Amino acid sequence: MAPLLFSLAFLSFLLLPSSSFAASSSCASETFSKNQVFTTCNDLPHLSSSLHFSYDSASGTLSLAFVSPPASSSGWVSWAINPTGTGMIGSQALIAFKQSNGAMVVKTFNVSSYAAIQASPIAYKTSDLSAEFGSDGKIRMFAKVVVGKGATSLNQVWQVGGSVTNGVPDQHDLKSDNKASMGKLDLVKGVSTTDSSAGASSDNKRNVHGILNAVSWGILIPLGAIIARYVKVFEAADPAWFYMHVSCQLTGYAIGVAGWATGINLGKESKGITYTTHRSIGIAIFALATLQIFALFLRPNKDHKYRLFWNVYHHSVGYSVIVLGAINIFRGLTILQAGDKWRTAYIAVICVLIGIAIILEAITWCIVLKRRRSDQKTYTNGHASVQQPFGV
Repeated sequence: MAPLLFSLAFLSFLLLPSSSFAASSSCASETFSKNQVFTTCNDLPHLSSSLHFSYDSASGTLSLAFVSPPASSSGWVSWAINPTGTGMIGSQALIAFKQSNGAMVVKTFNVSSYAAIQASPIAYKTSDLSAEFGSDGKIRMFAKVVVGKGATSLNQVWQVGGSVTNGVPDQHDLKSDNKASMGKLDLVKGVSTTDSSAGASSDNKRNVHGILNAVSWGILIPLGAIIARYVKVFEAADPAWFYMHVSCQLTGYAIGVAGWATGINLGKESKGITYTTHRSIGIAIFALATLQIFALFLRPNKDHKYRLFWNVYHHSVGYSVIVLGAINIFRGLTILQAGDKWRTAYIAVICVLIGIAIILEAITWCIVLKRRRSDQKTYTNGHASVQQPFGV
């Protein structure tokens, strides 16, 4: 019976997901070149990072080693304490990276915004700052930080980046893991806890913003323009084409306004993060599209002397919205760091719309030329029938 139980237990162990075993043992199996020993280690849930630390409550000194692979071999890693909040803004950061001479360095940064940062003193006394770049591609950063006597917990933030310019870390990616790499460190229990709901909520809003704008400015508005340009040529479609065009544009505008408002709200929530070009183009699109809606109520009759000028204005603004919308959607995909499949999907949509436009352009030109020949023939026959009596 015992051998059977042992065999079942062994088989169960083999069937355990390797990731679960790795998660429970990776930080404990970490060794350091100078044989540093820490009382506690935590595998952090994001960016393949871990924190090793010992805390002396009597002196308030936290001895730590932060281990993480940078986003690239020329990148950086950071571990920080935020005494005023849970995010990166306001954090007192230790950042390790390789200098131009190849030597590793650890610098302190008071992160007051997401703009370019500069090395500066932080609110905590630090000592024994050092770092090493391992053959496994990970940076191991060591430090002692005086967090204060009697401290029991702190807000921690960790991050990785892909490049350093003139001794200053460049902005990191904004992927889900990057935005969720924060939490609370219990110094007494030696436990790290995280709340990724904020990062998930931000991701959802960004995705909704992207989808709404892609559907509105990227699909419905161009489709409405195609209807107005080509469907109206067919006599049987008059006046249905006009209502189709207006319905498509109004629906696209309503969805686009929702996407624009979501983007403005995201900008307010993401203090310090500003995508100036994307934001400016978005505001321009909204303004031009709103003008188009008001222009609908000022549309002169077909035989009005100002109708030609209205048409020029209406077409110019409409095509501007379409072009700017496509440009901004691609910029948005870059900001979201969406996978190639999303960019490919949108390119496919554009190609389909362009293909439809080309086909309809050919068809409408055939119809227009046929009508012109027919009108010319009718005019010629009518003219001959009038002149014939005079020749008799």
